[in-house]
Amino acid sequence: MGTFKITGGKKLHGTITPQGAKNETLQILCAVLLTSEEVRITNIPDIVDVNKLIDLIGDMGVALKKNGPGDYTFKAEQVDLDFLTTATFKEKGASLRGSVMIIGPLLARFGKAFMPKPGGDKIGRRRLDTHFLGFQKLGAKFNYDSKDNFYSIDASELKGAYMLLDEASVTGTANVVMAAVMAKGKTTIYNAACEPYLQQLCKMLVRMGAKIDGIGSNMLHIQGVTELGGTSHRILPDMIEIGSWIGLAAMTGSEITIKDVSYPNLGIIPTVFRKLGIHTELRGDDLFVPAHDHYEIESFIDGSIMTISDAPWPGFTPDLLSIILVTATQARGSVLIHQKMFESRLFFTDKLIDMGAQIILCDPHRATVIGLDKQSPLRATTMTSPDIRAGVSLLIAALSAEGTSTIHNINQIDRGYENIDGRLQAIGADIIRL
Repeated sequence: MGTFKITGGKKLHGTITPQGAKNETLQILCAVLLTSEEVRITNIPDIVDVNKLIDLIGDMGVALKKNGPGDYTFKAEQVDLDFLTTATFKEKGASLRGSVMIIGPLLARFGKAFMPKPGGDKIGRRRLDTHFLGFQKLGAKFNYDSKDNFYSIDASELKGAYMLLDEASVTGTANVVMAAVMAKGKTTIYNAACEPYLQQLCKMLVRMGAKIDGIGSNMLHIQGVTELGGTSHRILPDMIEIGSWIGLAAMTGSEITIKDVSYPNLGIIPTVFRKLGIHTELRGDDLFVPAHDHYEIESFIDGSIMTISDAPWPGFTPDLLSIILVTATQARGSVLIHQKMFESRLFFTDKLIDMGAQIILCDPHRATVIGLDKQSPLRATTMTSPDIRAGVSLLIAALSAEGTSTIHNINQIDRGYENIDGRLQAIGADIIRL
């Protein structure tokens, strides 16, 4: 499964460039199924989950051309719908949660779709209800084979509808939007997700000929069209990786410049790190993180303990709470981390406690961190990565710890971070892939 050997306690220095955003890429790749014309996508990250989806849509008959690193042209002129009922599709689709977003484009263009129950991180329940209820509002009919964990969906004629989503799911909104752009009539989606990655998808669809109003808000109005054309699109830098590098710089007392961050699309991420006492400086579109010998957690105005929690955009993304938690272990002061969306995402804290962190896991959703103020560095240990974000949090902890740590199951990290060991070595990290 792969292992990292990390000797920590070293200050890093240099420039690091964030990869293309994984979560945006998975949506954009599925959108190429909406047209028979060419779609060129650049800044695609070379990571496991993305490569799996590219491989999957290639198996579906989409013509692929690699123009260069992270630069592909796709042409879904001849999609093989029969492939969607094969054992190969069931196996590949089930291994990648992002594959669920092929349903919307397939329903829009072909009136039917098939989907195995998708996998992904083991971070708690991740319902698909938002996707399916949205499709049903548009007129789709579902059949679920519980024996094979396989869905077949029929939508011979999608019709626009008003819908209030039960949660502001990013992938759910993306999926329903891709179905609605070619449905007959007008669709209104209220409580829609409005993350930058969803905005990027909507802007791309508009360039392809879709009619979407309200982009960036939680209410989208979509007037269906009969067909979409080709376009080109560039993926945003990954905000989760940018947040990871901010936390890494603070934990290791390092001076790091993060290149081309698309700062307006970071939302409140820099603000939340400031609550931990971590300051950054915007230089053009680069984010400079100075060396922090100490950083102190703020209190609320009334003096009560700081609470940092996740929320739908423009709130704080849940994917960075693991990074905030590990970074807080070496701050001065205390903070309550409240992970509202996933009930298993904080369980990796037992590994940090083994390293000497002072953390009280209150329940599956909340953890109190008592910062050590860098007076007592974390201890090196042997760990196993449980999921993408926790894996990187443990990697950051290991880079700050005294001694040599080992992280097993690093394929979880490779699912979301491109050449992470090579890029960290370039700024002075002592990390070896075994």
